[in-house]
Amino acid sequence: MLKRFKRDGKKGFTLVELIVVLVILAILAALLVPTLIGYIDKAREKQIVAETRQVVMAAQTLVDEAYGKGEQGDIIDADNDIDKADIAALAEVEETNIKEVTVDNDNKINKVVYSNGTTQCTYDIDAAELYDVGPATP
Repeated sequence: MLKRFKRDGKKGFTLVELIVVLVILAILAALLVPTLIGYIDKAREKQIVAETRQVVMAAQTLVDEAYGKGEQGDIIDADNDIDKADIAALAEVEETNIKEVTVDNDNKINKVVYSNGTTQCTYDIDAAELYDVGPATP
């Protein structure tokens, strides 16, 4: 039968061969998609931790700068909170994403809660896990 195709000068794939190739490609895609989604989720988690670190570093920088200038009262209010707009500008993040920033009596950042809408990361110096990532709370 193959000789007949060669004699006639016809070249190409049969429909069955094409379907087999498509089925193999579909199986490979089905195996790869969950893995890729896992990598995407890990990357998003690392991104929010990195952004939270930026906020912590920016807040600590502002506190240290104010302490050096003797202007602590200008940056830290009575609740030991820092102005979120200044932190957001220095950390290059959205001000609305910064939920909470508190300072302890030693002028160290005690707690930062940062949320990007779907995920929330909490930096807490007293917690067992320094950066805790979970779903955002309203």
